[in-house]
Amino acid sequence: MDLAILPYFLVGIISGIASGLFGIGGGMIIVPTMLFLGISSHQAVAISVVQMIFAAIFGSYINHKKKNLNFKDGIYIGLGGLLGASFSGVLVSHLSDIALTTIFLCVSFAFFLKYAFGVKNTTNHTQRSKFAKNTILFAAGAFTGIFAISLGIGGGLLIAPILAYFLGYDNKRVVPISLFFVIFASLTGLFSFINVGIIHYELAQKGFIVGVASMIGVFIGIKIMEKMHLSSHFKILLVVYALSITMTAYSLLNKLGLISSIH
Repeated sequence: MDLAILPYFLVGIISGIASGLFGIGGGMIIVPTMLFLGISSHQAVAISVVQMIFAAIFGSYINHKKKNLNFKDGIYIGLGGLLGASFSGVLVSHLSDIALTTIFLCVSFAFFLKYAFGVKNTTNHTQRSKFAKNTILFAAGAFTGIFAISLGIGGGLLIAPILAYFLGYDNKRVVPISLFFVIFASLTGLFSFINVGIIHYELAQKGFIVGVASMIGVFIGIKIMEKMHLSSHFKILLVVYALSITMTAYSLLNKLGLISSIH
């Protein structure tokens, strides 16, 4: 293996495990890692979006085979994601590198606090009508699609607290739906990014390497999730948040010139 592609291959496997385990696109790992390696935010997001397609399709196939995926819920949230993600390329093209990194850090930190200390909604979820449930799913997909793909984080970490709060879904029920959502959002985000000229051939190659490697990780992640207790799943998710926030904060401070670069 060419040593130049080794970091992309390794981050692909690690992000794939996170995708299979948490239903995320992998961007919470890929974006801060790429930033740490000196790649711009726009390029980091683009690589993450390409990777998401591989991880999401492969992971959803496995979840379908194992009968873990609720297609009806997935379709509604996926259609919402199609709508929201269609605006992602335009949003990214109008943001500076520092602005994009700052938004990514703020969103990550906000949802870290929500997940770590948030109080669950006490609404009786069983009383919601089918229309209300489907509306929540579609709205969650649209909201997540706008911001998640623009930040290269796929959406799983945004969808999880939304569905837990409004519909009472537990972590393991959300994971397959979140990963299925990423298919819709990442494909739309990919075309949007190509349309505004962010993704080009060389960058697509790097994304392809990360994406293929992530398929290995997805298989491992799903296997781990099936055997993991909900409380352990929750604690590991918080660790993923914390690592992502730390690496992104370091990158932002470096971009602002507040710390010296290691490169």
